[in-house]
Order: sequence, then structure tokens, then C-alpha cells
Amino acid sequence: MQPVGRDDVEAARAALAGVVRETPVTPSRVLEALVGGPVLLKCENLQRAGSFKIRGAYRRIQRLTADERAAGVVAASAGNHAQGVALAAQLLGTRATVFMPAGAPLPKVEATREYGAQVELVDTLDETFTAAAGFAGRTGAVLIHPFDHPDIVAGQGTVGLEILEQVPDVATIVVCTGGGGLLAGIAAACVPAGVRVVGAQAAGLAAWPPSLAAGVPTSVTGATIADGIAVSRPGDVTFALVRDLVDEIVTVDEEALARGVLRCLEREKLLVEPAGAAAAAAVAEYPGRWPAPVVVVVSGGNVDPVLLVDLVRRGLVAAGRYAALRVRLPDRPGYLADVLRLVGRAGGNVVDVEHRRLTASGMAPGTVDVALTLEARGHDHRAAILAELAAAGWDVTAEP
Repeated sequence: MQPVGRDDVEAARAALAGVVRETPVTPSRVLEALVGGPVLLKCENLQRAGSFKIRGAYRRIQRLTADERAAGVVAASAGNHAQGVALAAQLLGTRATVFMPAGAPLPKVEATREYGAQVELVDTLDETFTAAAGFAGRTGAVLIHPFDHPDIVAGQGTVGLEILEQVPDVATIVVCTGGGGLLAGIAAACVPAGVRVVGAQAAGLAAWPPSLAAGVPTSVTGATIADGIAVSRPGDVTFALVRDLVDEIVTVDEEALARGVLRCLEREKLLVEPAGAAAAAAVAEYPGRWPAPVVVVVSGGNVDPVLLVDLVRRGLVAAGRYAALRVRLPDRPGYLADVLRLVGRAGGNVVDVEHRRLTASGMAPGTVDVALTLEARGHDHRAAILAELAAAGWDVTAEP
């Protein structure tokens, strides 16, 4: 396959006119304060179907022959690609079948169905690709890969063309990456204009650093809350482009991802999934590392409400604003009240109290464990509460 160039991305943009939204860019005062220069968010979480995926999916299906479209398309995805393919197929009058893991968030499954796709559930994400390939072989449907095809890459690269017009002086673009379709496309569009492009990947499943070090796409194992970029191996098409065009790849851990989701929700007023927040998390973790103005691609906002509750809690814990403590006390009246008064005087807000009377290993007779969940004002305040409890003579530990 021929490499994707700026002309291919320009052609994709012409084909997508009137189909996708030109999503806004908005300044981020929080990140600007960290970076010391302008930082803007490119809000693809506000795109049709909730992510950038409609861009590549539409371009890929639009380029099929009439006979290929008549045979239908098939895809494998945990969510965003599924919705992008389903919507693109609906717009182009093509049947779509999407294989999704049984554990996929219900809102993503229902949204895919609402866009007109036939959804087939299989046990695991890995099995979805096998099932989709088998379906394509049996029926003649065209398999729409989530990232590893030039038309997909060119479609995703239209995000970069919009950035160049919206922020003409952009110096650095930070992009989340899993398989590399969005990163490669933006690099193909923007590197020729002299813009530095940086990829951000979840450290829990980071295939790009070892792949680039080895010089070939390399498979890794792991897990991450950022399911939208949970890809174990870069694509062959995307690898060549990223290797040749992208300045560097950085990784962010799970706590940074959770803080990124919370920061976007609380300070930017944007609902963003963990994968979509990866680039923002990277800028916060590596402030001042890249020249400004910096544009952060917020790639998607399709987050399961159940997961969002957990992410907000994890973000609060990571920010030092939510703490779980264990205090060991004599099992006699009045001691629990003393601890709660001390926490109150220290400015902590108790959310939950659990009296654990069951004897734990190494626990002296006549003692009891009290589990406290409380709100604090940050890491320093949390540490001060722990220090005051310890100074009062209590056996206290912070739980994860």
C-alpha cells in the first residue's frame, strides 16, 4: 500500500464535507498554567457518534465499489469504531454488522444498534476480530479495520487540517494513540507544515515504545482503563507513518488518565473518556516539554456512566481529594468519637465510616479497625490529616 500523504488527507476532507462536524478548539486555562503558554483542546468528543472515528470509517466505506457496498461491511470494536462504522454505513446506504465483546458498555452497544448496525456479541475483544474476519469470509462483506488502512488514516488526518486552520501558529499537537490511525493521519497532514506531533499512550498497554525500538510492530500484553486505545500491536500502515513522522511517544499511567478525565469534567466542562483524555493527561504530566502553542486532541467522549463514577473517584484519589484510611482503636466507647472529632478539626469531611470488629491477622484482642473514607483538599491536606492522627497516637494507614 502507498503511504498516506497530505494530498490524501485533503481528498478525504473534501469527501467528508457536510458529513462530519468541524469540531471547536477551546483554550484550557488549567493546562496553560502548567505549560506556561497557550494550550487549546480540539474537541472531537463533540463529533458525530462521539469521537473522531466517523471520519476514517466514512472515507473507507465511501471509497468502496458499488459491488463492495452491496455486500455490506463488517467491523470489530469495543465501542467508538463500532459507532463510527455504523453511522457511516447508514449515511452511505450500506449494511453494517459489528462484532462487539459481551462486556462492552451497554450505551455503546445500544448506540451502535441505533445507527442501524446488526450487533453480534462474542466473549472477548480478541474474539471480535476473529469473528468479524470469519463473517467477511463467509458473506463477502468488507472488513473495515479500525486503524490499519490508508483510507482510515487519511480520514482521521482531517482532524489535523482543521487544527492548522483553527490554530495557524500551532507548534505542537499531542494525540492519543492505540493502533495509530489518528496519530498517523494527523502527522501526515501537519508535519509537512512544520508542526511537531507527539503521541500519548496508556502505560498499561503501550505497544509503541517497544515497536519503535525494535523497528517493527511488536505485540505486548497488559490492561488499561482507556479501552479506546487498548491495542496490543500497532498496524503496519500506521507504523511506517508514525516511525517516519512523529517526534516522540510518551506514556501516562492509570492515575494520570483518571486525573485527566476528572480535570476535563470539572475544569473544562467536557465529558471525555479515558482514551480521549490521554493527550491532556500527557501535557499535564510533562508540562513545558514541547513548544507552545500546544493543541491537545480530545479524541472521544463515549464513556459508560458506571465507569465514569469509578473514574471520578479514582481521579479524586489521585488528586489527594479523596482518601481511605484505616485506624486501629481500643474497642471501647468514646474512641471513635475522638477520632472523628480530630478529623473534623483538621478540616477533613467524613464520607463513610465502617466499624470492623472481625479480628484481623496480627490484631491485638480488644482492638477494632475503623475504615474511614473522607474528602480532603489535596495531597498536602490529606498528609496533614494523617500526620495529626498519628501524632495523637493512633495506628493509622492510608488504603489504596
